[in-house]
Amino acid sequence: MPKKKEKRAETEHFSYTGQEMRIVETLGRKILGIFSRYSYAMGYLFRSLKESIAYFRRRQIGFRILTLQILFTGVEALSVIAIISLSLGAVIIVQGVSLLPQFGQGKLIYPILITVITRELGPILTAFIIIARSGTAIATEIGNMVVSHEIEAYVSVGIDPVSYLVAPRVIGVTFSLVVLNLYFNIFGLVGSYFVTQLIEPIQFIEYFRNLLAYMRPVDILSSTVKSLVFGVIISVVATYNAFKVEQSSTEIPVVAIKAVGQSFVLCILANAVITVVYYI
Repeated sequence: MPKKKEKRAETEHFSYTGQEMRIVETLGRKILGIFSRYSYAMGYLFRSLKESIAYFRRRQIGFRILTLQILFTGVEALSVIAIISLSLGAVIIVQGVSLLPQFGQGKLIYPILITVITRELGPILTAFIIIARSGTAIATEIGNMVVSHEIEAYVSVGIDPVSYLVAPRVIGVTFSLVVLNLYFNIFGLVGSYFVTQLIEPIQFIEYFRNLLAYMRPVDILSSTVKSLVFGVIISVVATYNAFKVEQSSTEIPVVAIKAVGQSFVLCILANAVITVVYYI
């Protein structure tokens, strides 16, 4: 009887060890898959940035793609940006002018305006608008090109899809986002002043003198850096997901939704990191 128990215990031990090995192998495969996926994404990011930097040094470049991207991403979004920035700035001014003097802190309206519009909400709201408009459009357009074998046609004649399709979109989206962010700041800080005159009149000279007194170059620098980072994130994520389309046209809306979701998350994380660095 003792020998049978020992054999049974040894069998249970070896079967348990085999189960552990299978779990370790499964985890190892998953970890390797995640590592390879993220390493490919980082490689794609560096390749896109490299081609974007070298874009204007090549002889044959698609200026038409770059021009159309700036037109769609930047020019056609001016009205939306103006409405949102005017509304946001007017609400902040009206609420601040009516509430802060009750606590003897009327001057705080100016640093609040600069913090909310210039450093925080200006870049991130502009990025969200570009994600909704241009991010989905880029992912859908390139996804359709993959399905219709246009990408294969480019490769067959020696045209690099990254340098011809991705680089102008990265440059166009990033440039447009920086300009739109500046446009948002102008309308949010200056344009909203004239809107608030209908509700809470403020002296023109006092408003702009205090606004310029509280604004620092680092505020503008932080806002510009955020716009540059957001532009790269949106364009690279959209094109990266678009190239993952394989055969069916039903994959296109799926990759477009993934591109939008990933862009939102990455932009929020990048905004948090840059803000933390700003206050360190």
